[in-house]
Amino acid sequence: MTQDRAAAAPCADAARRASTDARRVTFARSRRVLAVLASLFGGACADPQPQSLPPREQTVVDSLFAPFARPGAPGASVLVVRDDSVLVHRAFGLADVDAGVAATTQTNYRLASLTKQFTAMAVLQLVERGALSLDQRARTVLPELPGYAEGVTIRHLLTHSSGLRDYEDFVPDTQHVQVTDADALRLVSTRADRLLAPPGTVWSYSNTGYALLALIVERAGGMHFADFLRERIFLPLGMTRTVAHVEGRDTVPHRAYGHTVDAGGVRRTDQSATSAVLGDGGIYSSTADLLKWDGALTAGGVVGDTLWRAATTAYTLANGTSASYGFGWFVETHLGRRRLRHHGETRGFTNAISRYPDDRLTIIVLTNRSDSAPWEIADRLASLYLR
Repeated sequence: MTQDRAAAAPCADAARRASTDARRVTFARSRRVLAVLASLFGGACADPQPQSLPPREQTVVDSLFAPFARPGAPGASVLVVRDDSVLVHRAFGLADVDAGVAATTQTNYRLASLTKQFTAMAVLQLVERGALSLDQRARTVLPELPGYAEGVTIRHLLTHSSGLRDYEDFVPDTQHVQVTDADALRLVSTRADRLLAPPGTVWSYSNTGYALLALIVERAGGMHFADFLRERIFLPLGMTRTVAHVEGRDTVPHRAYGHTVDAGGVRRTDQSATSAVLGDGGIYSSTADLLKWDGALTAGGVVGDTLWRAATTAYTLANGTSASYGFGWFVETHLGRRRLRHHGETRGFTNAISRYPDDRLTIIVLTNRSDSAPWEIADRLASLYLR
């Protein structure tokens, strides 16, 4: 990909900053990451342009995203990348319906539970440094946890096998004051008197685990969780438009606002009482930045191979059955291929990511409307590109 000198200069500056960050953060594997990003971006800052789609593929993509392309409709951004080639990278509809702002590939959507893969990798970076261990008991870092959680380890939190109740069970629909990660710890410590099951015996999806993991990262990493993500992951990877959003503390560039579409029309429904919890769903990002994240995961540039294998291996419960979940990823088989995936749902946003590591194919669909099913779109695209 050829870029003019004016476009290349800012990118060179960004690369130098990333390299400096990577040297300072010794566990960032900058060379492999930069090599993959260079292959995707051709050494320039401009987002890589997808290949021209064959007519049949173009028809499929247009059909799948037709509901988002209607006038006045909330939008979507889609990325399909295979090996080092961007096959599809497009946006449809509006990032902000009220203001009439179009969605682009740089639009930042609230990732909801796609955040969990970042939280997990932050934990693993601290494990790699020796600041934490996977089988360390959570109460050694969070002594506020009640005694009934004594046997819960960091591995249990990562794999949704802790037995802790979901803090959202204790947040009434009528609540308007937003809860935080610290509030999630308080809620499960004061509102529940027992675990749902002994740790490691039952898989039960719970946002509590990832809210607690954010607090663990803060205490073991010595900085605010949002700062840890920015300094240790986002900036070294050049994800300059991605932010773990804290209202009043930062801003979200190119922000998409959440919407609901129903018989009454389109209305903004952007925040809920749990939107301020960071560890389980608080990151805003774009398909352009997630392309860099995907490249870093492919290059092994976030954590070492051993920890990455652990993150992408389904946890085995005490009875020997598979939980079909690793660290921030569902681990399963789809279309006869190994797949790592996650979905994300929160007020006004629905998202999906599917990675087929053996095929080196990744599909990401981000939307700012709560009535869509981007996981179904991702499955349709997988059927198209895995034939």
